[in-house]
Amino acid sequence: MNQKLIFDRVVHKNFNDFISLVKKLAEYENQNPPDSQAECRLRKDGLSESPKFEAYLVKKQGKIVGYLIYYMTYSSYLGLPTLYIEDIFVLEEKRRKGIGRNMFEFCVHQAKNRNCGRIEWCVYNWNTSAIKFYEKLQATRLDKTYYRLDTKQID
Repeated sequence: MNQKLIFDRVVHKNFNDFISLVKKLAEYENQNPPDSQAECRLRKDGLSESPKFEAYLVKKQGKIVGYLIYYMTYSSYLGLPTLYIEDIFVLEEKRRKGIGRNMFEFCVHQAKNRNCGRIEWCVYNWNTSAIKFYEKLQATRLDKTYYRLDTKQID
């Protein structure tokens, strides 16, 4: 399904639009949105000459419908880079129209261009619509448990 989506790299000019979508995702996932310090770090880390991640605003018919973030990791088993998808977010009113699939395909294309051995991401267990979406794409559900330790908790 060709959605004629435009993938605009996040730059200084559209950074505020990007942040507003990150906040919408945080709300959807019942997480704390980035505070002003986190916003500054996102700007610095994403827009520097050596960015730590790549982010894109996704547009359809000139209107923003979502965003995505990915970055590179490495597989010691494959001896190849891995493209890690941090976020694929589609505005609620634009879901179930093939946009998310096109965004995912964009990530696949990026991974292939970088000679990645695989793509990885995680999904909250409660997010059954996302789980169904990825399983429909024949993604393999891994038998792993993710942990998180905020560095603020470490002495």
